[in-house]
Order: sequence, then C-alpha cells, then structure tokens
Amino acid sequence: MSAAVPLGPLGFGGANLGNVFQAMSDETAMAVLDAVWDSGIRYFDTAPHYGLGLAERRLGAFLAGKPRDEYLVSTKAGRLLLPSPETSDRFDDEGQFAVPADMKRVWDFSADGVRRSLEESLERLGLDAVDVLFLHDPDEHDVASSIGTGVPAVVGLREEGLVRAVGIGSKSIEALLSGVRTGGLDLLMVAGRYTLLEQSAADELIPECREQGVDIVVAGAFNSGILSSSQPGAGARYEYGAAPPEVVARARRLGEVCTEHGVELPVAALQFPLREPVVRSVVLGATEPEHVRENVRRIAEPVPDDLWQHLAAEGLVHA
Repeated sequence: MSAAVPLGPLGFGGANLGNVFQAMSDETAMAVLDAVWDSGIRYFDTAPHYGLGLAERRLGAFLAGKPRDEYLVSTKAGRLLLPSPETSDRFDDEGQFAVPADMKRVWDFSADGVRRSLEESLERLGLDAVDVLFLHDPDEHDVASSIGTGVPAVVGLREEGLVRAVGIGSKSIEALLSGVRTGGLDLLMVAGRYTLLEQSAADELIPECREQGVDIVVAGAFNSGILSSSQPGAGARYEYGAAPPEVVARARRLGEVCTEHGVELPVAALQFPLREPVVRSVVLGATEPEHVRENVRRIAEPVPDDLWQHLAAEGLVHA
C-alpha cells in the first residue's frame, strides 16, 4: 500500500478545520493550510463528521488551486449528513464542533450508505476522487455489523478504482483488529493508541498489521494535548477531557526523562510512533500556522537512541 499511496511522515489532520472545540475563521483556516503546504506536507485527512462538512469544504476550497497529482487526501464514511432545520438554531454539541447544527449525523455502513458518503464528500471537496477512504469509528455504532457491511463496501469502491486504498479510522483496538482480520484493508488510522504515552496497539494490533501487510497512520500523537508541552500540567487534556492524575504523573515522568536527554517531550512524542516500520505517517492538527511550522521542526530534531533505551528500561515504552 505504501508504495501506491506515499503519505510522508507528517500529515495534516483536519478536525480543527471543522471548528472542533472552538471556532476558527476562514482566514485562519486558509493560513494554516498555507503553512502546511509551504512546509512540504502533502497528505491531508478529513471527514464529514468534522464540523458537519465544514472541514471538507474548507479543505476543498484550499486544494482547488493546487495540482491534483501533488497531494493525497483521505476522508471517511459511516456517518451520513442529513438536513436538520429543526436544530439549526443551536450548536453542534453532539460532535463538540462550534458550528450550527443544521445537519445531523446518521450512522450508515451499508454499501449504499458508504458510496453515498463518498459521493457527498467528493462534492464538498470539489474532487473527482480521494486517495484513501476510512470507515469512521465503527465502534461507536456497532462493531460487528459496521465492519461486516462496511469493509466489503469500501473494498468494492477500491476495486472500482474510486479510491486507491481503504481502511478503518478508530481509537478502538477491537474495531481495528476486526478490520485487519478481514484481510481486505490497506491502512488503519489508529487514534491515540500508539503514542509515547499509550501503546495498547503494540500488543496485538501492530503484530497483526505486520502479518497482514497493513500500514498504520497514527492520529492523536499528543493524546489530545497532554504531550504537546514539555511539562504537562494538572489541567492538561487527555482523551478530549481533563487528564486523570495518574495520566498526568506518567506524562510528567516522560517529560523528565526526555529532559535528561536534552529532548523536548513533544519532539519525542512526534517521533516515537515513526520508529515502528508499519507506521507510515503521523497526522497532526493545528489551530494556527506556527503550530504547523513547529511540528515540522520537531519531526527533524535529532533524538539520541539513549532516550528510547531509557524509556524502555523504565517500562514507559515497549522495548
């Protein structure tokens, strides 16, 4: 898969373009995307879920001026967006996006639903095709039925040549494992489960991916923010909420070990997943252009092997 879809070590995750947690102006969104492009990043991930279509529309507006053979796009299927005029006077509290709730999400992993989702995404993006299509969060609906119908649906679209690669994007190891074991997938987007802080994917999922020849994109490398500064504080975010004290303590110890080796915690957090050969890319969001430039700098920082050995010796990462 990786040869057919060369993602690059850093990709851009589009949830912020959908106003996740806080509103972003169109001007800031374009400035962030300009910084992504100027930094040499050419892989963009998005989803209908992000801002009820807003992220896809913004990304499409930006890419309209770019040569199609110079970038890669992944989007997702599983949630259809249907008009909801009765809720348009409120915000999208369900998805935690700062957008009017003038659409509603309806789960649909059927062949027709997945095809329709892709068609509507292409319309919002202004594209004829995307490179990768992920089934999005099947664990939040019903794992068995979502994968049972959804995987054959995306595989069918790949066989038709409508997408180059297919996979599942989820934070659920169970869902990701179920998907890999179908034998039909090319790629997984693993959210928050293979990071410097948490490596639950290392036990079964990564060995299964190696065996099946499935590549991984890591999302949530900073675990919602707790690893984005060298000294995580009590108010740090983890799993989209306040981090429990034991998680803060672990993150602080990671930061201390990194400091001992002259490395910033976010640098180690960004580079750790890429040490695993099946991990092809790490996707990161940004709310301002400087965040993009900072992460590009971080991915290139030298990190001594002694750091990884120290972390493994303390049981903080898998040896």
